[in-house]
Amino acid sequence: MSLFKFHGGVHPPEHKLKSTAAPIRSVTMPLRLVLPLRQHVGNVAKLMVAVGDHVLKGQLLAAPDGMISAAVHAPTSGTIAAIEERLIPHASGLPDLCITLNADGEDRWGDHQPLDYQAQEKSAVLDALRLAGVVGLGGATFPSHVKLRADDAHPVLTLIINGAECEPYITCDDLLMRERALEIVRGIEIMQYLLGAKHAIIGIEDNKPEAAAAMRLACSQNSISITVATVPTLYPGGGAKQLIKVLTGLEVPSGKLPTTIGVQCFNVATAYTVHRFIDHGEPVISRVVTVTGRVAQPGNYEVPLGMEIFDLVQAAGGTADDSNGLVMGGPMMGFNLPSGHVPVVKGTNCIIASAPALFAPQPPAMPCIRCARCAEVCPVNLQPQELYWFARADNFEKARSYDLFDCIECGCCSYVCPSRIPLVQYYRYAKSEILASDKARQAANVARERNELRLARIAREKEERAAKHAERAVGARAEAGGDAKQAAIAAAMARAEAQKAEIVPQNVTDLSPLVATEIKAIDARRGKVDDRD
Repeated sequence: MSLFKFHGGVHPPEHKLKSTAAPIRSVTMPLRLVLPLRQHVGNVAKLMVAVGDHVLKGQLLAAPDGMISAAVHAPTSGTIAAIEERLIPHASGLPDLCITLNADGEDRWGDHQPLDYQAQEKSAVLDALRLAGVVGLGGATFPSHVKLRADDAHPVLTLIINGAECEPYITCDDLLMRERALEIVRGIEIMQYLLGAKHAIIGIEDNKPEAAAAMRLACSQNSISITVATVPTLYPGGGAKQLIKVLTGLEVPSGKLPTTIGVQCFNVATAYTVHRFIDHGEPVISRVVTVTGRVAQPGNYEVPLGMEIFDLVQAAGGTADDSNGLVMGGPMMGFNLPSGHVPVVKGTNCIIASAPALFAPQPPAMPCIRCARCAEVCPVNLQPQELYWFARADNFEKARSYDLFDCIECGCCSYVCPSRIPLVQYYRYAKSEILASDKARQAANVARERNELRLARIAREKEERAAKHAERAVGARAEAGGDAKQAAIAAAMARAEAQKAEIVPQNVTDLSPLVATEIKAIDARRGKVDDRD
């Protein structure tokens, strides 16, 4: 198939051979596991257990909270010993809420069954993946059920499976493809069904010939058509947007998602976990981690989530002082761990036991000489030197206007900078300040809207009270006016009765019998009329 190029990129030393000399190894299940509730992008998971509960392997410990969230499960059977804040593997060095699980040594599974995904609605399968804790294992840890949801407005035509693994030192995906290619292809088949994609392409850098051969063999044994493409080894060719550009020639617009151009991208390890859940009912409770650097047995290890990283390094032949010199991720986009006594999480793809010979101390930064080498290697066509000046001057809105948030923080600019300026650090600083400002502005807007609604409610209630007072006043006046009228009528009737009583009949004396009889008859008739009234 035809390949394309993306702008920029660098080719740092790979340092991959040492960790690919042996197959994936297993580690002994530790006696204690620490499981952070936040191992993914989105809302923190909700606790489903309490201290003292006995749990089985694969049991749900924390459920996803909302659409963008993922579950946490027990990697082995045991007892919940604590639920408390503990240090986690994060660049901030801050603690977060974690579950401590003491293993009972039995490693006993709870109920888990394969899922017949083709016999169910796709929405039900996606909900099951959400409860299984499936997230992107390439490092982003975005919940996969969100990306696997078909959208009629933006149908996915091409499914890209990322096996590039472009960053130095990291080889976990390489070994996974070599040893578990059939399982990965099975996961791809399921993902392609859920998305309704017509095509699937696996992109693998050409420095992994064994992995590419294994994947081609596995694809040839599958009923669906999957293309395996070897792409040039160039960092950051494993970035989603860069790999999409190389394989399809399509460019994801600024600020948009790949689905807007009909493409979706997943890591090979994510496809593997989809297979493990659908075909075996196993949630995400372990992952393959590259352990390399200053260790006696560099390689890739199948590690239960929650295992202390210091214990993992020791299992690979590391020494005690490695607890203060560990890097999680690769040298380009990884970060120094605050301590070795933090757990392996879903996003832990590589641990490098650092040493001065591997990562020499960075010399002091010098002034920018405007050589523009950073712009030449930027894979997203930004102007890093301009962004640097804006960030340094706290001109954040100007940095935003120069598409700061398109920066993928790959570190290419810092790598080639002759002045050794930590450019990515400035971009992260500017992004954090902009996000904090936007959040504060949003909170202020919400507060203003609430205050405006409150004032409008007070004014409305005041008007309603005034209207009620006016209505009561009119009613009182009307009632008072009606009483006066009735009193006037009664007075008039009383006067009429009084006047009637004062009338003295005239010429009624000395009447003849005939006239007297006639008057009596008239009075009788008047009496009958009065009775009818």
